[in-house]
Amino acid sequence: MNIIGKNVRLTRERKGWTQEQLAAKCNLVDWEISRATLAKIESNVRRITDIEVEKLSIALNISIEELFKTDENPE
Repeated sequence: MNIIGKNVRLTRERKGWTQEQLAAKCNLVDWEISRATLAKIESNVRRITDIEVEKLSIALNISIEELFKTDENPE
């Protein structure tokens, strides 16, 4: 299950990054991911592993908890 896609997209857009740029940053933290795969994660089509969540948090420079925030659970 993937429940963080929306937060990945919102964080990426808030930083002014394209999907291609975020994919490149993920590659720098040893996670080989394409722009197309990232798009599937953002749209909640592709499942995501715990390790991938960690890599995304590092690439986005945010906490894992921030990736899991929901409207019902604001800061």
